[in-house]
Amino acid sequence: MVVFDTEMGDYMKQLSRIVIFTIIFMMLIVPLNTVLATDINTEDYNPDNIKTNSPSILLMDAKTGNILYSKNAFEQMYPASTTKLMTAILTLENCELNDIVTVSHNAIFSIPVGYSHASLQEGEELTVEQLLNVLLIPSANDAAVALAEHISGSVEEFANLMNQRAKELGCLNTHFVNPNGVHNENHYSTAYDLALIGRYAMKFDDIMRIAKVEQYTLPKTNKYDKTDRIFNTTNGLVTKNDEYYYPNATGIKTGYTDKSGYCIVTSAEKDGVELLAVVLGSDSISDRYEDCIDLFDYGFNNYSYQNLINTNEVIETLEINGATRETKTLNVIAKNEIDVLVKNSTDISSLNPTIQINENLSAPIAKDTVVGTISYEIDGVKYETDLIAENSVEASNFETILFRALLIFLILCLLVVILKKLNKPRTPKKQNSSYIIKHSRNSKRAKSKKGGRYKFTQINDFL
Repeated sequence: MVVFDTEMGDYMKQLSRIVIFTIIFMMLIVPLNTVLATDINTEDYNPDNIKTNSPSILLMDAKTGNILYSKNAFEQMYPASTTKLMTAILTLENCELNDIVTVSHNAIFSIPVGYSHASLQEGEELTVEQLLNVLLIPSANDAAVALAEHISGSVEEFANLMNQRAKELGCLNTHFVNPNGVHNENHYSTAYDLALIGRYAMKFDDIMRIAKVEQYTLPKTNKYDKTDRIFNTTNGLVTKNDEYYYPNATGIKTGYTDKSGYCIVTSAEKDGVELLAVVLGSDSISDRYEDCIDLFDYGFNNYSYQNLINTNEVIETLEINGATRETKTLNVIAKNEIDVLVKNSTDISSLNPTIQINENLSAPIAKDTVVGTISYEIDGVKYETDLIAENSVEASNFETILFRALLIFLILCLLVVILKKLNKPRTPKKQNSSYIIKHSRNSKRAKSKKGGRYKFTQINDFL
Protein backbone atom coordinates (compact mmCIF):
# COMPACT_ATOMS: atom_id res chain seq x y z
CA MET A 1 0.00 0.00 0.00
CA VAL A 2 1.28 3.44 -0.96
CA VAL A 3 1.03 6.15 1.70
CA PHE A 4 1.39 9.86 0.80
CA ASP A 5 2.91 12.29 3.17
CA THR A 6 0.66 14.94 4.77
CA GLU A 7 2.02 17.85 2.77
CA MET A 8 1.34 16.15 -0.56
CA GLY A 9 -2.17 15.12 0.56
CA ASP A 10 -3.10 18.68 1.55
CA TYR A 11 -1.78 19.98 -1.74
CA MET A 12 -3.91 17.57 -3.76
CA LYS A 13 -7.03 18.45 -1.74
CA GLN A 14 -6.54 22.15 -2.38
CA LEU A 15 -5.92 21.53 -6.08
CA SER A 16 -9.10 19.45 -6.34
CA ARG A 17 -11.16 22.18 -4.69
CA ILE A 18 -9.78 24.80 -7.07
CA VAL A 19 -10.59 22.68 -10.13
CA ILE A 20 -14.15 21.95 -8.91
CA PHE A 21 -14.77 25.62 -8.04
CA THR A 22 -13.52 26.70 -11.48
CA ILE A 23 -15.83 24.27 -13.29
CA ILE A 24 -18.88 25.39 -11.28
CA PHE A 25 -18.03 29.06 -11.84
CA MET A 26 -17.79 28.56 -15.61
CA MET A 27 -21.18 26.86 -15.62
CA LEU A 28 -22.78 29.75 -13.75
CA ILE A 29 -21.52 32.63 -15.86
CA VAL A 30 -24.13 32.00 -18.56
CA PRO A 31 -25.93 35.23 -19.56
CA LEU A 32 -29.38 35.52 -17.96
CA ASN A 33 -32.38 36.97 -19.81
CA THR A 34 -34.32 39.36 -17.60
CA VAL A 35 -37.93 40.18 -18.41
CA LEU A 36 -39.05 43.59 -17.21
CA ALA A 37 -42.69 44.53 -16.92
CA THR A 38 -43.68 47.50 -18.99
CA ASP A 39 -45.56 50.20 -17.10
CA ILE A 40 -49.07 50.79 -18.39
CA ASN A 41 -49.86 54.35 -19.35
CA THR A 42 -52.87 55.28 -17.22
CA GLU A 43 -53.30 58.75 -18.72
CA ASP A 44 -56.22 59.59 -20.98
CA TYR A 45 -55.59 58.90 -24.67
CA ASN A 46 -57.63 60.92 -27.18
CA PRO A 47 -55.45 61.61 -30.24
CA ASP A 48 -58.23 63.13 -32.36
CA ASN A 49 -60.15 64.99 -29.65
CA ILE A 50 -63.22 62.75 -29.80
CA LYS A 51 -66.09 64.04 -27.68
CA THR A 52 -67.91 61.49 -25.53
CA ASN A 53 -70.62 61.75 -22.88
CA SER A 54 -69.90 58.99 -20.37
CA PRO A 55 -67.42 59.46 -17.51
CA SER A 56 -65.30 56.32 -18.05
CA ILE A 57 -64.59 54.90 -21.52
CA LEU A 58 -62.06 52.75 -23.36
CA LEU A 59 -61.75 51.69 -27.02
CA MET A 60 -59.40 48.78 -27.66
CA ASP A 61 -58.10 46.85 -30.66
CA ALA A 62 -59.46 43.40 -29.81
CA LYS A 63 -56.67 41.65 -31.70
CA THR A 64 -53.64 43.25 -30.05
CA GLY A 65 -55.14 44.78 -26.91
CA ASN A 66 -53.79 48.23 -27.77
CA ILE A 67 -55.79 51.22 -26.63
CA LEU A 68 -57.15 53.56 -29.31
CA TYR A 69 -59.07 55.86 -26.97
CA SER A 70 -59.42 56.19 -23.21
CA LYS A 71 -61.05 58.51 -20.70
CA ASN A 72 -60.74 57.79 -16.98
CA ALA A 73 -60.26 54.15 -18.00
CA PHE A 74 -58.33 53.32 -14.81
CA GLU A 75 -60.79 54.97 -12.43
CA GLN A 76 -62.62 52.67 -10.01
CA MET A 77 -66.26 52.21 -11.04
CA TYR A 78 -69.19 49.89 -10.29
CA PRO A 79 -69.49 47.30 -13.08
CA ALA A 80 -73.11 46.20 -12.50
CA SER A 81 -74.07 43.24 -14.72
CA THR A 82 -70.98 43.43 -16.91
CA THR A 83 -69.70 41.30 -13.99
CA LYS A 84 -71.51 38.37 -15.58
CA LEU A 85 -68.84 38.13 -18.26
CA MET A 86 -66.44 36.76 -15.65
CA THR A 87 -69.14 34.36 -14.45
CA ALA A 88 -69.63 33.12 -18.03
CA ILE A 89 -65.88 32.67 -18.48
CA LEU A 90 -65.50 30.59 -15.31
CA THR A 91 -68.58 28.56 -16.20
CA LEU A 92 -67.15 27.55 -19.57
CA GLU A 93 -63.75 26.86 -18.02
CA ASN A 94 -65.21 24.56 -15.36
CA CYS A 95 -68.35 23.00 -16.86
CA GLU A 96 -69.75 21.25 -19.89
CA LEU A 97 -72.76 22.78 -21.64
CA ASN A 98 -74.93 19.73 -20.95
CA ASP A 99 -74.10 19.56 -17.23
CA ILE A 100 -77.20 19.69 -15.01
CA VAL A 101 -77.51 22.43 -12.39
CA THR A 102 -80.04 22.30 -9.57
CA VAL A 103 -81.30 25.74 -8.56
CA SER A 104 -80.99 26.40 -4.82
CA HIS A 105 -83.20 28.39 -2.45
CA ASN A 106 -80.44 30.98 -2.11
CA ALA A 107 -80.16 31.46 -5.89
CA ILE A 108 -83.74 32.72 -5.96
CA PHE A 109 -84.25 34.53 -2.68
CA SER A 110 -80.87 36.31 -2.49
CA ILE A 111 -81.79 38.55 -5.44
CA PRO A 112 -82.99 41.98 -4.29
CA VAL A 113 -86.30 43.31 -5.50
CA GLY A 114 -86.01 45.25 -8.75
CA TYR A 115 -83.10 43.21 -10.15
CA SER A 116 -83.61 41.13 -13.31
CA HIS A 117 -84.21 37.40 -13.01
CA ALA A 118 -85.33 34.42 -15.10
CA SER A 119 -88.15 33.21 -12.80
CA LEU A 120 -86.15 30.13 -11.85
CA GLN A 121 -87.74 27.72 -9.37
CA GLU A 122 -86.20 26.18 -6.28
CA GLY A 123 -85.10 22.63 -7.10
CA GLU A 124 -85.40 23.25 -10.84
CA GLU A 125 -82.93 21.35 -13.00
CA LEU A 126 -81.44 23.20 -15.98
CA THR A 127 -78.43 22.68 -18.20
CA VAL A 128 -75.40 24.94 -18.04
CA GLU A 129 -76.19 26.10 -21.58
CA GLN A 130 -79.73 27.11 -20.64
CA LEU A 131 -78.44 29.10 -17.67
CA LEU A 132 -75.77 30.77 -19.78
CA ASN A 133 -78.45 31.94 -22.20
CA VAL A 134 -80.52 33.62 -19.50
CA LEU A 135 -77.36 34.91 -17.84
CA LEU A 136 -76.16 36.79 -20.94
CA ILE A 137 -79.35 37.62 -22.84
CA PRO A 138 -81.81 39.01 -20.22
CA SER A 139 -79.03 39.31 -17.58
CA ALA A 140 -80.69 36.97 -15.05
CA ASN A 141 -79.18 37.39 -11.58
CA ASP A 142 -80.65 34.13 -10.24
CA ALA A 143 -78.91 32.21 -13.03
CA ALA A 144 -75.57 33.74 -12.01
CA VAL A 145 -75.95 32.52 -8.41
CA ALA A 146 -77.05 29.05 -9.55
CA LEU A 147 -73.94 28.72 -11.73
CA ALA A 148 -71.65 30.07 -9.00
CA GLU A 149 -72.94 27.58 -6.43
CA HIS A 150 -72.72 24.74 -8.92
CA ILE A 151 -69.04 25.51 -9.59
CA SER A 152 -67.73 26.54 -6.16
CA GLY A 153 -70.39 25.52 -3.65
CA SER A 154 -71.08 29.06 -2.48
CA VAL A 155 -71.14 32.64 -3.73
CA GLU A 156 -68.23 33.54 -1.44
CA GLU A 157 -65.96 30.82 -2.80
CA PHE A 158 -66.92 31.67 -6.36
CA ALA A 159 -66.06 35.33 -5.74
CA ASN A 160 -62.59 34.22 -4.63
CA LEU A 161 -62.27 32.31 -7.90
CA MET A 162 -63.39 35.40 -9.84
CA ASN A 163 -60.79 37.60 -8.17
CA GLN A 164 -58.04 35.07 -8.77
CA ARG A 165 -58.95 34.85 -12.46
CA ALA A 166 -59.08 38.65 -12.76
CA LYS A 167 -55.51 38.91 -11.50
CA GLU A 168 -54.41 36.23 -13.94
CA LEU A 169 -55.91 38.25 -16.80
CA GLY A 170 -53.93 41.32 -15.73
CA CYS A 171 -56.67 43.31 -13.99
CA LEU A 172 -55.22 46.10 -11.85
CA ASN A 173 -58.12 47.41 -9.79
CA THR A 174 -60.93 44.86 -9.69
CA HIS A 175 -62.63 43.17 -6.76
CA PHE A 176 -65.70 40.96 -7.06
CA VAL A 177 -68.07 40.09 -4.22
CA ASN A 178 -70.78 38.28 -6.16
CA PRO A 179 -71.28 36.64 -9.59
CA ASN A 180 -73.95 39.00 -10.91
CA GLY A 181 -73.05 42.61 -10.12
CA VAL A 182 -75.74 43.26 -7.51
CA HIS A 183 -74.53 46.49 -5.94
CA ASN A 184 -71.95 46.28 -3.17
CA GLU A 185 -69.50 48.99 -2.14
CA ASN A 186 -66.66 46.44 -2.31
CA HIS A 187 -67.62 45.20 -5.77
CA TYR A 188 -65.80 47.33 -8.34
CA SER A 189 -63.67 47.37 -11.49
CA THR A 190 -62.40 49.77 -14.18
CA ALA A 191 -62.98 50.25 -17.90
CA TYR A 192 -59.46 48.94 -18.57
CA ASP A 193 -59.93 45.82 -16.43
CA LEU A 194 -63.33 45.08 -17.97
CA ALA A 195 -61.76 45.45 -21.42
CA LEU A 196 -59.25 42.74 -20.46
CA ILE A 197 -62.07 40.51 -19.24
CA GLY A 198 -64.19 41.26 -22.30
CA ARG A 199 -61.32 40.61 -24.69
CA TYR A 200 -60.72 37.23 -23.05
CA ALA A 201 -64.45 36.44 -23.15
CA MET A 202 -64.38 37.00 -26.93
CA LYS A 203 -62.18 33.91 -27.24
CA PHE A 204 -65.15 31.72 -26.24
CA ASP A 205 -67.35 30.91 -29.20
CA ASP A 206 -70.28 30.05 -26.92
CA ILE A 207 -70.21 33.47 -25.28
CA MET A 208 -70.09 35.29 -28.62
CA ARG A 209 -72.80 33.05 -30.08
CA ILE A 210 -75.17 33.72 -27.18
CA ALA A 211 -74.29 37.46 -27.02
CA LYS A 212 -75.81 38.03 -30.48
CA VAL A 213 -79.12 36.28 -29.73
CA GLU A 214 -82.05 38.71 -29.60
CA GLN A 215 -84.59 36.46 -27.89
CA TYR A 216 -84.49 33.24 -25.89
CA THR A 217 -87.12 30.92 -24.39
CA LEU A 218 -86.53 28.57 -21.49
CA PRO A 219 -88.03 25.11 -22.11
CA LYS A 220 -90.21 23.14 -19.72
CA THR A 221 -88.37 21.63 -16.78
CA ASN A 222 -89.03 19.36 -13.80
CA LYS A 223 -90.41 22.35 -11.86
CA TYR A 224 -91.93 24.49 -14.62
CA ASP A 225 -94.26 23.01 -17.23
CA LYS A 226 -94.76 26.11 -19.42
CA THR A 227 -92.79 27.76 -22.19
CA ASP A 228 -93.78 31.30 -21.36
CA ARG A 229 -90.40 32.34 -19.97
CA ILE A 230 -89.41 34.37 -23.03
CA PHE A 231 -86.55 36.83 -22.73
CA ASN A 232 -85.21 39.63 -24.96
CA THR A 233 -81.62 40.80 -25.01
CA THR A 234 -80.70 43.89 -23.02
CA ASN A 235 -78.22 44.97 -25.71
CA GLY A 236 -79.83 47.41 -28.17
CA LEU A 237 -76.72 47.35 -30.40
CA VAL A 238 -77.53 43.79 -31.57
CA THR A 239 -81.34 44.23 -31.69
CA LYS A 240 -82.45 44.88 -35.28
CA ASN A 241 -85.55 46.91 -34.43
CA ASP A 242 -83.84 49.00 -31.79
CA GLU A 243 -83.05 52.64 -32.51
CA TYR A 244 -79.45 52.05 -31.48
CA TYR A 245 -78.97 48.93 -33.60
CA TYR A 246 -75.41 48.77 -34.97
CA PRO A 247 -75.03 46.29 -37.86
CA ASN A 248 -71.40 45.50 -37.04
CA ALA A 249 -71.99 44.86 -33.32
CA THR A 250 -71.19 41.34 -32.07
CA GLY A 251 -72.04 41.57 -28.35
CA ILE A 252 -71.38 41.40 -25.46
CA LYS A 253 -72.89 42.47 -22.08
CA THR A 254 -74.78 45.41 -20.64
CA GLY A 255 -75.29 46.49 -17.04
CA TYR A 256 -77.23 48.93 -14.90
CA THR A 257 -77.85 49.80 -11.25
CA ASP A 258 -78.78 53.08 -9.64
CA LYS A 259 -75.23 53.44 -8.31
CA SER A 260 -73.34 52.23 -11.39
CA GLY A 261 -75.33 54.02 -14.06
CA TYR A 262 -75.59 52.51 -17.55
CA CYS A 263 -72.67 50.27 -18.48
CA ILE A 264 -71.63 48.07 -21.38
CA VAL A 265 -68.78 45.90 -22.64
CA THR A 266 -69.37 45.56 -26.37
CA SER A 267 -67.61 44.48 -29.55
CA ALA A 268 -67.92 45.09 -33.28
CA GLU A 269 -66.23 43.75 -36.42
CA LYS A 270 -65.82 45.21 -39.90
CA ASP A 271 -63.44 44.37 -42.77
CA GLY A 272 -61.25 42.26 -40.54
CA VAL A 273 -60.94 44.96 -37.86
CA GLU A 274 -62.35 43.93 -34.47
CA LEU A 275 -62.91 46.57 -31.82
CA LEU A 276 -63.88 46.37 -28.15
CA ALA A 277 -65.52 49.25 -26.28
CA VAL A 278 -66.22 49.68 -22.57
CA VAL A 279 -68.53 52.45 -21.33
CA LEU A 280 -69.21 52.91 -17.60
CA GLY A 281 -71.29 55.30 -15.55
CA SER A 282 -73.49 56.74 -18.30
CA ASP A 283 -76.41 58.87 -17.18
CA SER A 284 -78.72 57.41 -19.82
CA ILE A 285 -79.12 54.56 -22.28
CA SER A 286 -78.69 57.01 -25.14
CA ASP A 287 -75.33 58.24 -23.78
CA ARG A 288 -74.16 54.65 -23.42
CA TYR A 289 -75.04 53.60 -26.96
CA GLU A 290 -74.11 56.86 -28.69
CA ASP A 291 -70.63 56.71 -27.17
CA CYS A 292 -70.22 53.13 -28.41
CA ILE A 293 -71.40 53.96 -31.92
CA ASP A 294 -69.20 57.07 -32.15
CA LEU A 295 -66.15 55.12 -30.98
CA PHE A 296 -66.77 52.22 -33.38
CA ASP A 297 -67.27 54.58 -36.32
CA TYR A 298 -64.09 56.41 -35.41
CA GLY A 299 -62.12 53.17 -35.27
CA PHE A 300 -63.44 51.67 -38.49
CA ASN A 301 -63.14 54.91 -40.47
CA ASN A 302 -59.63 55.82 -39.40
CA TYR A 303 -57.75 52.58 -38.74
CA SER A 304 -56.71 49.49 -40.71
CA TYR A 305 -54.32 46.61 -40.18
CA GLN A 306 -50.79 46.87 -41.61
CA ASN A 307 -48.19 44.10 -41.58
CA LEU A 308 -44.78 45.03 -40.19
CA ILE A 309 -43.18 41.61 -39.74
CA ASN A 310 -44.07 38.05 -40.70
CA THR A 311 -43.60 35.00 -38.53
CA ASN A 312 -40.13 33.43 -39.06
CA GLU A 313 -38.90 36.46 -40.99
CA VAL A 314 -35.08 36.75 -40.73
CA ILE A 315 -34.21 39.95 -38.86
CA GLU A 316 -30.45 39.58 -38.38
CA THR A 317 -27.61 37.13 -38.98
CA LEU A 318 -25.01 36.77 -36.21
CA GLU A 319 -21.66 35.07 -35.69
CA ILE A 320 -21.72 33.26 -32.35
CA ASN A 321 -18.61 32.98 -30.18
CA GLY A 322 -17.52 29.56 -29.03
CA ALA A 323 -19.46 27.74 -31.74
CA THR A 324 -18.34 25.10 -34.18
CA ARG A 325 -17.41 26.22 -37.67
CA GLU A 326 -20.49 24.55 -39.14
CA THR A 327 -23.04 26.18 -36.76
CA LYS A 328 -21.49 29.51 -35.79
CA THR A 329 -23.77 31.48 -38.19
CA LEU A 330 -27.15 32.12 -36.55
CA ASN A 331 -30.25 33.51 -38.23
CA VAL A 332 -32.36 35.53 -35.80
CA ILE A 333 -36.05 35.37 -36.77
CA ALA A 334 -39.34 36.88 -35.55
CA LYS A 335 -41.33 34.56 -33.29
CA ASN A 336 -44.70 36.10 -34.21
CA GLU A 337 -46.02 38.35 -36.93
CA ILE A 338 -46.68 41.97 -36.09
CA ASP A 339 -49.93 43.23 -37.58
CA VAL A 340 -50.76 46.67 -36.27
CA LEU A 341 -53.97 48.61 -36.33
CA VAL A 342 -52.74 52.02 -37.42
CA LYS A 343 -54.26 55.12 -38.84
CA ASN A 344 -54.80 54.97 -42.57
CA SER A 345 -52.49 57.97 -42.97
CA THR A 346 -49.54 56.17 -41.34
CA ASP A 347 -46.62 55.38 -43.67
CA ILE A 348 -45.24 52.17 -42.18
CA SER A 349 -42.34 52.06 -44.67
CA SER A 350 -40.74 54.95 -42.79
CA LEU A 351 -40.90 53.17 -39.43
CA ASN A 352 -37.60 52.02 -37.96
CA PRO A 353 -37.71 49.10 -35.54
CA THR A 354 -35.81 48.88 -32.27
CA ILE A 355 -33.85 45.63 -32.24
CA GLN A 356 -32.36 44.37 -28.99
CA ILE A 357 -30.13 41.30 -29.00
CA ASN A 358 -29.20 39.65 -25.71
CA GLU A 359 -25.66 40.51 -24.64
CA ASN A 360 -22.84 37.96 -24.57
CA LEU A 361 -24.55 35.38 -26.74
CA SER A 362 -22.40 32.27 -26.86
CA ALA A 363 -22.71 28.63 -27.82
CA PRO A 364 -24.54 26.42 -27.23
CA ILE A 365 -27.88 27.91 -28.31
CA ALA A 366 -30.90 25.68 -28.89
CA LYS A 367 -33.27 26.25 -31.78
CA ASP A 368 -36.21 28.57 -30.91
CA THR A 369 -34.34 30.06 -27.93
CA VAL A 370 -35.33 33.70 -27.32
CA VAL A 371 -32.28 35.83 -28.13
CA GLY A 372 -33.80 39.30 -28.23
CA THR A 373 -36.78 41.46 -29.17
CA ILE A 374 -37.91 43.71 -31.99
CA SER A 375 -40.40 46.52 -31.45
CA TYR A 376 -42.07 49.45 -33.16
CA GLU A 377 -43.64 52.48 -31.56
CA ILE A 378 -46.58 54.09 -33.33
CA ASP A 379 -48.59 56.95 -31.84
CA GLY A 380 -47.24 56.12 -28.41
CA VAL A 381 -48.22 52.45 -28.69
CA LYS A 382 -45.51 49.78 -28.58
CA TYR A 383 -45.74 46.67 -30.79
CA GLU A 384 -43.25 43.94 -29.95
CA THR A 385 -42.33 40.31 -30.54
CA ASP A 386 -39.51 38.04 -29.41
CA LEU A 387 -36.58 37.18 -31.65
CA ILE A 388 -35.63 33.52 -31.63
CA ALA A 389 -32.86 31.31 -32.98
CA GLU A 390 -33.74 29.76 -36.34
CA ASN A 391 -31.20 26.98 -35.89
CA SER A 392 -29.20 25.34 -33.11
CA VAL A 393 -25.66 26.51 -32.42
CA GLU A 394 -23.29 23.85 -31.10
CA ALA A 395 -20.44 24.65 -28.76
CA SER A 396 -16.87 24.18 -29.97
CA ASN A 397 -14.91 21.27 -28.43
CA PHE A 398 -11.99 23.53 -27.47
CA GLU A 399 -13.11 23.93 -23.87
CA THR A 400 -13.74 20.20 -23.56
CA ILE A 401 -10.32 19.36 -24.98
CA LEU A 402 -8.66 21.89 -22.66
CA PHE A 403 -10.40 20.42 -19.63
CA ARG A 404 -9.42 16.87 -20.59
CA ALA A 405 -5.83 17.94 -21.18
CA LEU A 406 -5.75 19.54 -17.73
CA LEU A 407 -7.20 16.39 -16.20
CA ILE A 408 -4.64 14.18 -17.96
CA PHE A 409 -1.85 16.49 -16.81
CA LEU A 410 -3.01 16.21 -13.20
CA ILE A 411 -3.20 12.42 -13.46
CA LEU A 412 0.33 12.27 -14.91
CA CYS A 413 1.63 14.46 -12.09
CA LEU A 414 -0.01 12.12 -9.61
CA LEU A 415 1.58 9.07 -11.27
CA VAL A 416 5.03 10.72 -11.19
CA VAL A 417 4.68 11.28 -7.47
CA ILE A 418 3.64 7.67 -6.93
CA LEU A 419 6.52 6.31 -9.03
CA LYS A 420 9.04 8.41 -7.15
CA LYS A 421 7.74 6.94 -3.91
CA LEU A 422 7.99 3.40 -5.25
CA ASN A 423 11.49 3.77 -6.77
CA LYS A 424 13.11 5.31 -3.70
CA PRO A 425 16.21 3.08 -2.69
CA ARG A 426 15.74 0.94 0.42
CA THR A 427 18.36 0.76 3.26
CA PRO A 428 19.30 -2.89 4.13
CA LYS A 429 17.93 -4.00 7.44
CA LYS A 430 20.55 -4.58 10.20
CA GLN A 431 20.72 -8.09 11.57
CA ASN A 432 21.68 -9.16 15.09
CA SER A 433 25.48 -9.94 15.29
CA SER A 434 25.12 -12.72 17.87
CA TYR A 435 22.63 -14.43 15.60
CA ILE A 436 25.12 -14.30 12.69
CA ILE A 437 27.95 -15.80 14.74
CA LYS A 438 25.81 -18.55 16.21
CA HIS A 439 24.37 -19.41 12.83
CA SER A 440 27.87 -19.65 11.36
CA ARG A 441 29.08 -22.07 14.07
CA ASN A 442 26.06 -24.27 13.73
CA SER A 443 26.64 -24.44 10.00
CA LYS A 444 30.23 -25.64 10.44
CA ARG A 445 29.19 -28.25 13.00
CA ALA A 446 26.46 -29.52 10.74
CA LYS A 447 28.90 -30.03 7.90
CA SER A 448 31.22 -32.15 10.14
CA LYS A 449 28.43 -34.57 11.09
CA LYS A 450 27.81 -37.72 9.10
CA GLY A 451 24.84 -39.70 7.93
CA GLY A 452 22.03 -40.52 10.37
CA ARG A 453 23.44 -38.31 13.04
CA TYR A 454 22.99 -35.29 10.74
CA LYS A 455 19.48 -36.31 9.70
CA PHE A 456 18.41 -37.01 13.24
CA THR A 457 19.70 -33.69 14.36
CA GLN A 458 17.72 -31.97 11.60
CA ILE A 459 14.50 -33.68 12.49
CA ASN A 460 15.05 -33.05 16.16
CA ASP A 461 15.66 -29.39 15.48
CA PHE A 462 12.38 -29.10 13.65
CA LEU A 463 10.55 -30.88 16.42
